[in-house]
Amino acid sequence: MDLTPILDDVSFGEGPRWRDDRLWFSDFYRHQVVTVTIDGARETQFEVPMQPSGLGWLPDGDLLVVSMLDRRLLRWDGQRLREHADLSGSVSSPCNDMVIDADGRAYVGNFGFDRHKGEPFAETTLMLVEPDGSVSIAADGLAFPNGAVITPDGATLIVGETMANRLTAFDRSSDGSLSNRRVWADLGHNLPDGICLDAEEGIWSADPRNGEVVRVVEGGEVTDRISCGEGRHAFACMLGGPERRTLFVVTNTASGPPAAASRNGRIEIVEVTIPGAGRP
Repeated sequence: MDLTPILDDVSFGEGPRWRDDRLWFSDFYRHQVVTVTIDGARETQFEVPMQPSGLGWLPDGDLLVVSMLDRRLLRWDGQRLREHADLSGSVSSPCNDMVIDADGRAYVGNFGFDRHKGEPFAETTLMLVEPDGSVSIAADGLAFPNGAVITPDGATLIVGETMANRLTAFDRSSDGSLSNRRVWADLGHNLPDGICLDAEEGIWSADPRNGEVVRVVEGGEVTDRISCGEGRHAFACMLGGPERRTLFVVTNTASGPPAAASRNGRIEIVEVTIPGAGRP
């Protein structure tokens, strides 16, 4: 399977989500939340001055977006952007990806340290933001919690621990609390960044280190590998399209400050057999 670009000139894409016949994503260094159709029509929806990342919708249709650098969760109603929650008192490093459950609870990751400033690695937390904006710790001791998914029945949350090369699962209770932490898949040499879930409980995981997207099942077996091509890296992925069988892959030639200058980011697609499921 080969990837086909549908959009280029992206500074650094993150948080791809499929909704309303379009792919939504954050363009980091342009400070924009953007949509693109399968035929490549791009539209900027709004700007987030302190750098957007994870995206997700509340039950009323409002869009939540992670504001990375000031560690806030913002809410966009289609016209106005306002604060939904302030995480700055709970985490000290940039926030990143997010998944939202059916009741509007948001699970938000953070780096734990700032590698671009040369800070040493540190474990960190996955934060839970309630629909009213209150903030608590959902899980701690995580190695760079990144992409996350929730199964269709809402009973399980799986998060990628980027710095531990694993996918970690938790049981979810009716109040959103997490328990029964376990390794869902040890990815070996593969490094998980953004992830998405399919209808047969496989997870597609973007791997920036090895320049590929892999599909893995519980226990760690890799069933599929898709290369990004020479010199390109995968940072996030999402199943969408009319039947949720289009795998959207966010790629780039670099990350961090070099990506801001190069504008080598792309949105690329490939058709797969098993449709998407669960959240996001």
